[in-house]
Amino acid sequence: MSTITPDRNLTILDAPSNLGLRPPAEDVIPGCYKAPWALRDNGLVARLGAADAGTLVPPRYVATWKPGDGVRNGRAIADYTRKLAARVAGIRESGGFPVLLGGDCSILLGPALALRRTGRYGVAYLDAHADFRHLGNSPHVGAAAGEDLALITGRGEDYLTDIDGLRPYVRDEDVIVLGVRDDEDVRDISGSGLAFVAGNDIPLEAAERVLVRDDLDGFWIHVDADVLDPSVVSAVDSPSPGGLTGDQLADLVRGLVALPGAAGIQVTILDPDLDEDGSQAATLTDILVSALT
Repeated sequence: MSTITPDRNLTILDAPSNLGLRPPAEDVIPGCYKAPWALRDNGLVARLGAADAGTLVPPRYVATWKPGDGVRNGRAIADYTRKLAARVAGIRESGGFPVLLGGDCSILLGPALALRRTGRYGVAYLDAHADFRHLGNSPHVGAAAGEDLALITGRGEDYLTDIDGLRPYVRDEDVIVLGVRDDEDVRDISGSGLAFVAGNDIPLEAAERVLVRDDLDGFWIHVDADVLDPSVVSAVDSPSPGGLTGDQLADLVRGLVALPGAAGIQVTILDPDLDEDGSQAATLTDILVSALT
């Protein structure tokens, strides 16, 4: 078991990919690629005392897609995954604790691939949605941000799920989904082998039982801003009522980061285009500072 302590060298890397989302409206691209700027503008890097690893610029977003085309921007996502994996690996090899600022949830493939190359790792998946859509439970796939948990567990196109012949990047039994609220999502994961805690009452012990084990080398933390209740942050592509308060999320992330084996964290889906006065970016920044300092 990896024994990285909470006294780690936080290293922020922007991963502003929106490749995994559908267009929110005709001729409009998803605005979550602006989230790292919004968080940085609220002083996130300095307030965390973090090192700055810059930005990994994503490929061009292409909005044109129709059922039968497979995963939207899929080849571009695969290319970005390889590059992001290399950047995450470099941060860890230099002693840093990666903090990725997304972008959409498809950036999870990067760290999942990076960690798979070095051992067996789990995932703490904090999200209002399971993002577990695949052809086994859906008539078609199309947006990787709604499929990333299926992809990292080996369900989907080979060029995304089997890079370097490493499928699956994460085993079903090494994942716990925290904060899922949609009944359909709960149904999809109930029989899958993935552990989950639905709703907003999430005991840290549930995650610890899944993620802190002798046969695991550690785990990655995924935080989708929509795990928060819309009364806290609603500037996301799919807000869902019944989510966490800011204090609940900060406490949960703080506890996860302090567990032995925590290997890094990503924050996704905040859309500054939906946050006209910038107050929600400020709120999310405060939560992250509280959780990570």
